[in-house]
Amino acid sequence: MEWRDAAVAPLWWDAVPSGVTREPAGPMDVDVVVVGGGFTGLWCAYHLTTLDPSLEVAVLEAEHVGYGASGRNGGWCHAEYPLGQAQLAKDHGADTADRHMAALFGSVEDVGSIAAAEGIDCDYALGGVLAMARIPFQVEYARAEVDEALERGIEPGKVRFLDQEEARAVLNGADVLAGAWHGFGAAIHPAKLVHGLARVVESRGVRVYEASRVLDMGDRWVETRRGRITAGTVVLATEGYTARLPGRSRDVVPLYSHMIATEPLPDDVWDTIGLHDRPTFHDYRNALIYGQRTADGRLAFGGRGAPYHWGSSIDPSYDAHEPIHGELVRVLTALLPQVRDFDVTHRWGGPLGVTRDWRPFVVHEDGFAKAGGYVGDGVATAQLAGKTLAHLIVGTDDPITTLPWVDHRSRQWEPEPLRWVGIRSGLKLAKQADKVEERTERPSRLSDLGNWLRGKRG
Repeated sequence: MEWRDAAVAPLWWDAVPSGVTREPAGPMDVDVVVVGGGFTGLWCAYHLTTLDPSLEVAVLEAEHVGYGASGRNGGWCHAEYPLGQAQLAKDHGADTADRHMAALFGSVEDVGSIAAAEGIDCDYALGGVLAMARIPFQVEYARAEVDEALERGIEPGKVRFLDQEEARAVLNGADVLAGAWHGFGAAIHPAKLVHGLARVVESRGVRVYEASRVLDMGDRWVETRRGRITAGTVVLATEGYTARLPGRSRDVVPLYSHMIATEPLPDDVWDTIGLHDRPTFHDYRNALIYGQRTADGRLAFGGRGAPYHWGSSIDPSYDAHEPIHGELVRVLTALLPQVRDFDVTHRWGGPLGVTRDWRPFVVHEDGFAKAGGYVGDGVATAQLAGKTLAHLIVGTDDPITTLPWVDHRSRQWEPEPLRWVGIRSGLKLAKQADKVEERTERPSRLSDLGNWLRGKRG
C-alpha cells in the first residue's frame, strides 16, 4: 500500500468549495455573534433561527467553514459520552445519565432527519457502530458492554453481542473474535454536512464570515482585524482551537488525531470485507482507531495518539505526521489484508478538544455562552450542544437545558511543562499498553496509568 505521495488534505474537502469563499467580518452590532464556523457554531445558528427567526446572528470563522474538526473528522455521527455512561451515572445518577444518553441517541437521528429536510446530501447511513474484540480477553469487554446497555433499558434490537461468525459477517477483519454492535450511529460525509449547514443558515438570514479570526473578546464583544463586533450574546464554539484565544490556552487542550483514505475499492474486494450497511467500526485497543466505508467505496481510517505539542500549539505542519500515518497503514493492512494492493490517496490530521476532566460542557451566562470538550465524539454531540445553546440563549424551558453537562465547568489544565510531560507520557503509555496486551493477551495496568496522566479518569 503506497501512502507517502498521498495528498496531505482531508478527503472530505474534495467534495466542497475549497478555501475562503466568504467575506471577512467588519464592525457590526448583532443579537448573537458565534465564534467558530464548525458544527457547534452552525448548529447553534440553525436552532436560534428556528426558535426566533427575528434574531440577527453572525458566525465568524477564522479560516473557512469546516476548517477545523468539523471538516476533518472520521465521519462518525454516534451517541457517545467521552468517559462512558457508567461514569456519567456515577457523577449524576442513573436516571440523569439515561436522559443525557437518550438526548444523544435522538441527536444521531436528528442529524439525518434535519439534513434530509433541508436538502443536505451528507451521505448519511444509519448503519450503527461495530466494536471489534480481537484479543481473547476483549470478548468479555464486548459482552459486558452489551449486557450493561440492555440493563439500562436499551432496546435489544439496538444493541447486540456478535459471536465470531456474526462479527465477521459485518467486518471480515483479521483476528476478529467477537463484537458489540450499537444501532445509534451513522456514517456521514462531514464536510458536506458542515458546508450544507452554512448554506442553510445563510438562507435563513444568518451572516457567515470567513477569514475572520477573533483576536480578543470580552463582555458582549469580539475583536477582529477589521474591527469590533458587539452582540447581546457571544457564543464561543471553537473546540480544540480555543487554545489560540488570549488567556485560554489551558481551557481545552488540542490533541491531534490523524486519518488516511484509500482509493475507491472494487466491489469484489468489498464483498470480502463487508461493511455493507456502512457501519462505523473500531476495536478495544487503548490508542483508539476508527473507520468507515465511504459512500464512494473508500476506506477512511484514523487513529489517535499523535504527540501533544508544547503550549497547546496548533499548526498546519502537524497535519502530516509520517510516523502516525505509517502506523495507520500498518494497522489497517493488518486488520484488512484485502486492501494491501490499493493506495492511500489522502492523509491528514487535526486537533480535537479535551477538557481537564474529559467531560464536555455547555455553559450559558449573561451575554456569554460556550460549548465543547467533545474528545473526538463531536458530530452528534455538537448538534445537541448547538441546540441546547440556542434554547439557553432564547430562554426556553426545554428539558435539554437541564442535562448534566449544562453549566459544567472543568478546571484548567496544568501550566507547562507539567501539561506537556503528563499528556505525552499518558499517550506513550496507552501505546505501550497495546503492545503488552497483544503480546501477553492480558489486560495491562499501563493503560490505567496512562489515562491518569492525561486526565482520563473518574
